[in-house]
Amino acid sequence: MNIKKILLAIALIGLVVAAFFANFVYKAMFKPNTAFNNEEAYIYIPSDAKYKDVQQQLSSLLIDLESFDALAKQKKYTSNIKAGKYAIKKGMSNNDIINTIRSKNLPINIAFNNQETIEKLAGRIASQIEADSLSLLQAMTDKAFLNENNFSDKTALGMYIPNSYEFFWNTSAESFRARMLKEYNRFWNEKRLAKAKALNLTKDEVMTLASIVHEESKQASEQPRIAGVYLNRIRIGMPLQADPTLKYAAYQLPEYKNTIIKRVLNVHKEIESPYNTYKNLGLPPGLIAMPDISAIDAVLNFETHKYLYFCADAKNLGFHKFAKTLAQHNANAREYQSYLSRQGINK
Repeated sequence: MNIKKILLAIALIGLVVAAFFANFVYKAMFKPNTAFNNEEAYIYIPSDAKYKDVQQQLSSLLIDLESFDALAKQKKYTSNIKAGKYAIKKGMSNNDIINTIRSKNLPINIAFNNQETIEKLAGRIASQIEADSLSLLQAMTDKAFLNENNFSDKTALGMYIPNSYEFFWNTSAESFRARMLKEYNRFWNEKRLAKAKALNLTKDEVMTLASIVHEESKQASEQPRIAGVYLNRIRIGMPLQADPTLKYAAYQLPEYKNTIIKRVLNVHKEIESPYNTYKNLGLPPGLIAMPDISAIDAVLNFETHKYLYFCADAKNLGFHKFAKTLAQHNANAREYQSYLSRQGINK
């Protein structure tokens, strides 16, 4: 009789232990364990992260970090960290979370345009992916890479076609650069290459001219006409006389550091620089800024006309007046200069 009672007691204890273990397993694996009220939260796991780094990011998002730790060790996640951006959804269990941060690295959209320099582009990209601006800049300006792909420090910015691209957050600087080279080569398809050849311009020269066109006007509707003006000047051997190149040349000088030139003056036309297109024939040695795709295609699909001049339109700001003769251009220019003076814009 005593033996039966002992066996029964052992069985009951076993059931209690089993129930406790089952409850523990359920809580560790399947019970919701999120502590935030939003529909989802994001964590960013760096490439060199240790498990403690993951813990730190999850600590404020979970109700019970200890149960998560226990399951993470059991599933061997603690020694197999995966870098990336991950979405933790409200109501997820520990099991769901571990499965997510193990295999569901989220892609992100990287967008950039209007970057004046390669340094600013590096900073813009660094704000969107794991790679820092220094590593990006080093990759973008690496001389061996530039030489291998027929770029120079003056044309390197042209490799980055402004658009929106899908990446993983933990993309390295070198991987970003490789992808951008691939996108550049895809952009320069046979159709665009044929149009550049018909203009007797290289890809770099098209990009350089496009950068001037883009700095002259952000209006896509008139960019082909502006491109046509510059191509007319090149055709007849006339200097480009592009004011944006004077600004670019000036900004390279110490006295213009941290200044904004709102009005191009005669003194700017005297600056000694290969970017001064009043003093030098042809295109400058490289881009003066990052052109939009609209400006690149404006050069390749320029408007055929006989205009040789254009000037900002004081009565329709953001647009320009075009002229075939210097006399008409001078009249347009006087009208705009008068407008600037009335606005108190003297430099």
